[in-house]
Amino acid sequence: MAIIGCASKIIWKMPVKRTPKVAIIGGGIGGLAAALALHRRGIEVAVYEQSAEIKEIGAGVNMSPNALKAFRLLGVEDAMVEIGHHTKATMARNYKSGRVIRRQENSAGGLEARFGAKFLTIHRADILDVLAGALPDNIFHLGHQCTGVAPGDRASVARFKNGREIEADIIVGADGIRSAVRASMFGAGEPRFTGCVCWRGMVPMEALRPEDRVMEMTAWWGPHGHVVHYPVRRGTLMNFVAHFDSDAWAEDSWTEECDLVELTDTFAGWNDYLHRLFRTSDKYYKWALYDRDPLKAWGRGTVTMLGDAVHPMLPYLGQGAGTASEDGCVLAELLATGPDDIAGALRAYEGLRIPRTTKIQAGSRARAKFNHLPSRFERFKRDVSMAIKTRIGSDKTMMQSDWIYEYDVKDAAREVGEGTVQTPDG
Repeated sequence: MAIIGCASKIIWKMPVKRTPKVAIIGGGIGGLAAALALHRRGIEVAVYEQSAEIKEIGAGVNMSPNALKAFRLLGVEDAMVEIGHHTKATMARNYKSGRVIRRQENSAGGLEARFGAKFLTIHRADILDVLAGALPDNIFHLGHQCTGVAPGDRASVARFKNGREIEADIIVGADGIRSAVRASMFGAGEPRFTGCVCWRGMVPMEALRPEDRVMEMTAWWGPHGHVVHYPVRRGTLMNFVAHFDSDAWAEDSWTEECDLVELTDTFAGWNDYLHRLFRTSDKYYKWALYDRDPLKAWGRGTVTMLGDAVHPMLPYLGQGAGTASEDGCVLAELLATGPDDIAGALRAYEGLRIPRTTKIQAGSRARAKFNHLPSRFERFKRDVSMAIKTRIGSDKTMMQSDWIYEYDVKDAAREVGEGTVQTPDG
């Protein structure tokens, strides 16, 4: 403790802990959410992105109430709501007849009232724009493809393909399912092909017939596959993604173009509305879904990870971007306390996040089978069960997801602030 004297008074000045300098590898949604969370808490952060610009391809994503509450903590919830589309209901329909299997109300009296936040459908590029726009330009280092990291107990090193090498108090791997950060610590290992291939397209809403401009998030469940579509960008675009079980290998890149005929042949016999929607898009992209088994540890020394780098999950619970954003918020709160033991704080962060993300990963895998039941009898049993749960069940969400949506990342932040979260060393 330092004592500073003067003529009239004595000032007792307590030593101030230095907040760590953090390097984030990857400028996707998870990486930028973490950067914003750290920046808002006064922590020095830099983002290293392999692309020449911060951008996202033309694809939509749904953000459930837990994700919106993370955006609230980041101070960007209103901006996300303004650029996205507040879908007032979510529906599941029969793939052929269009019969409504289940309807979930998202607005007044539904999800928003119960969980304290909206359910949005939004363009990925718009999410990145909002997050990047809330950050200083000078934190971004573009054209930096990470080739590996060297974890240390007090600081760690990241190396890049362009020959550069940087040292930081903390390195956070947010570099996706084929993460170089993960490979450095736990071995490369190939992601698991899940046996599902997807096609996507984006349609200007004005290109659809007025009666085809469905403003609700809608999933069509059928044998071996499903199609989901929803508005994005204030309702001016319709995003669709078609999933189908297949043994055919395909790249996991979202930028591989394909022909319309692949889509129409695969979904032959499905509802005419879907075929009208498919034909309206001017480009089609195909990719395969991959995931990985959960890890028991996310880092070593002063290196950790978040999002797809450590818990890539199938999209069937709609939680990939949301859980990555939660990761960044929790990490920032733990580091904002100025821990003496940085490595211990990172292990505490991992301990908070691993149980939740592991459970969501498992639930996403199970939901893939639930959506794609091949047997007509199995589909009938599923639909009846859902109807019963709608009437008498306590969980009224489409995907039985109360436990996901009720999560509020600020509660985890409060626990950290109150000192109730312990590092592994106590």
